[in-house]
Amino acid sequence: MKKTRVGITMGDPSGIGPSILLKAIGRLRGSAEFLIIGDAWVLGKVENALGAKLSRYQGVRLIDLKNVPRKDFAFGKIRAEYGKASIEYLDKAMDLLIAKEIDCLVTCPISKEAVKLAGFRFPGHTEYLAECSATRDFAMMLLNRRLKFSLLTTHIPLKDVSSQINKGVIRKNIVLAVNSLKKLWAIKKPRIVVCGLNPHASDGGIIGKEELAILKPALKGLKARLKAVIVGPVSSDAAILKASKGKFDAVVAMYHDQALIPLKLTGYDTGVNMTLGLPFVRTSPLHGTAFDIAAIPSLADPSSLIEAIKLAVKCTSNLKKA
Repeated sequence: MKKTRVGITMGDPSGIGPSILLKAIGRLRGSAEFLIIGDAWVLGKVENALGAKLSRYQGVRLIDLKNVPRKDFAFGKIRAEYGKASIEYLDKAMDLLIAKEIDCLVTCPISKEAVKLAGFRFPGHTEYLAECSATRDFAMMLLNRRLKFSLLTTHIPLKDVSSQINKGVIRKNIVLAVNSLKKLWAIKKPRIVVCGLNPHASDGGIIGKEELAILKPALKGLKARLKAVIVGPVSSDAAILKASKGKFDAVVAMYHDQALIPLKLTGYDTGVNMTLGLPFVRTSPLHGTAFDIAAIPSLADPSSLIEAIKLAVKCTSNLKKA
């Protein structure tokens, strides 16, 4: 069988992306064909620091966009030109996906601040890739080896979460989660638990009304329609505990940190960010640019990126069989 062709974008040139990329490829070389999209000059600075060369690895190619200004370059800086460069890597990756030159995409971290300074209005990879691929229904899944979370809302203020939750959003999210578990993980009858928004899932409407007015009605009929086990809304602490013990395949979380906190407590180094609903598999590490240590490549931990690459290969293989 042909090896999976994995495209990897370098992320923000000033961040930790170049360091974790080089380390991850060094450990995973031979497991797939890798096409790196980035800037050779920046990667060279990291190669020199680590004493490793991408060019020495078989099955690894680099597309050098040469788009990082060399004058006054520094790691750990938030600059518009670095945000622009990181978006250009994504645009090139989309061209490669459309041309079927890569099978899946793994993205190293970008800086939301740098991207905004560069004039882009998207809050992150998820929304940008959905726009580029004309994907209407999509969701962010955050996972590690013990838990999978499909997020109902993502990068919005906590005060806005309740207003963004409605029956349509809930149903679309659960459909995406169930279909993804079937196709990407080959789970025939997925088991989903839906978290409540309020403490104790509102205690029968005493602490908030969303569970009774929105969540419960939204779940009616989905179980039979999707041929899946769907339970909820359940108090988030109980739902996550049961999922961590293997009683559910995935958890639907109402907001970002409802998922992130338990994920990082149960397996930060195996954490992966995945976008559901795209016409291709896309994963990324579950951390940011780490500007505070980006100038010291030896401190960069590639564990999360390694898991993201492994997951992309596994899910791409399952998708081809589906």
